[in-house]
Amino acid sequence: MELRAGSRLKSAVCETEVIVVRPPSTAVEVRCGGQPMYLAGEDGPVGAELDPAFAEGTLLGKRYADAEVGIELLCTKAGKGTLSLGSGGPLPLKDAKPLPSSD
Repeated sequence: MELRAGSRLKSAVCETEVIVVRPPSTAVEVRCGGQPMYLAGEDGPVGAELDPAFAEGTLLGKRYADAEVGIELLCTKAGKGTLSLGSGGPLPLKDAKPLPSSD
């Protein structure tokens, strides 16, 4: 599946939903809970189960990013599954930019 900015993805194993803020520079498979995510509006796979190794959860309103791949995702609905790319490890939270001091 080709990811574009604004694409909405849903998890096959939990309630997690994300929006692609910045698409990846190369083709990657976005996963949640160890299972591939699918485009919102499409029928998801039946019978997919949450992988215990990817069950730390997602947080509403947080951005998850991988600078090496160039992808950034915004969580619009929290769930039990952890985001990852392909068979790699968990996708890290994007660090917040420090605000300038108001001195």
